[in-house]
Amino acid sequence: MTKIPKLFELMKERGISSKKLSDDTKISTGNISDWKSGRSQPSLDKMRIVADYFDVSIDYLMGRTDNPDSHKK
Repeated sequence: MTKIPKLFELMKERGISSKKLSDDTKISTGNISDWKSGRSQPSLDKMRIVADYFDVSIDYLMGRTDNPDSHKK
């Protein structure tokens, strides 16, 4: 199971496919597929890219908080 559950919820809610996320962030679709299946986990750098893309915190992506704005002051 994925360790970044909110990522795939956000993608579904916003209608963003793995291909679009890959095109927009330059993260390969293979990496995204591996994250979804739990075969691998994203590096901190990739987590930052995805968090910035969705304008949420890394903690939110990881399911450690329910507040997507926890990174904002």
